[in-house]
Amino acid sequence: MAVVGRRWAWLAVLLVGIALYLVVLLAVVATRNAILLLLLIVIGASIAPAAFLTFAQARPGGWQVPGSIVAVAVVLGGVIGVAAAGWIEYDTLRRLGVLPTLLVGLVEEAAKLVVPVVILLVWRRRPRSPADGLVIGVASGAGFAALETMGYALTALVTSKGDLIVVEETLLFRGLTAPAAHLSWTGLAAGALFALAAAPSARRWLVFVLTFLAVAILHAAWDTFNTPVAYVVIGVVSLGWVLLELHRYRRSDPRSTVTGGPGTEPRG
Repeated sequence: MAVVGRRWAWLAVLLVGIALYLVVLLAVVATRNAILLLLLIVIGASIAPAAFLTFAQARPGGWQVPGSIVAVAVVLGGVIGVAAAGWIEYDTLRRLGVLPTLLVGLVEEAAKLVVPVVILLVWRRRPRSPADGLVIGVASGAGFAALETMGYALTALVTSKGDLIVVEETLLFRGLTAPAAHLSWTGLAAGALFALAAAPSARRWLVFVLTFLAVAILHAAWDTFNTPVAYVVIGVVSLGWVLLELHRYRRSDPRSTVTGGPGTEPRG
């Protein structure tokens, strides 16, 4: 029963988050309180990333990566990722006068990997599987996506001169797309990185480099083709890929077990 509860914990996170958002939204509409409006943006930007992170962390019904590691990845991954990406992109803009979207993808994906790399170097736990890397990458991407969405929502609030509908539209769009964007891309790259660290080889180096380039290209395509069709196609590819990797890593992780009571055997 506990395992089933963990598997569906993401749904509880999603429903509770939506309920809190609606409560705060009603309070904002009634009072126009600026503090409540900021709270609305924080909650709205965090719901989808938190739900998808919970989904990834609970594979396949267990919590393999400690909550403390996940929390560090979310907070530091978000802050360092956003700060590093913004700093590098600003400096490049100033030097070159233009910032190609592919370079934006490379910069942001590299920035989001900073904290997963540090965790990989300092985390003493053995063995650390590619699945751990994927979860830590999703956590770093979740922090990045949430902070970036808050920034977009605040910008929408200012430019629209306080139009709440514009803010809600921004939160809804970025919330719905976050799992298929930053969370998936960083999860895929970090999973390949941890796979390389677990058993270094020329093949795994190639897989990591190709994975990183692929997610950077997906990121660049997302920024370039600003159409609903493009978002759907790129989102399906990204989300489908990360779900496939979650399933594959889960089956190959010796710590993953089939649930079903006594006599449980490790998954092969």
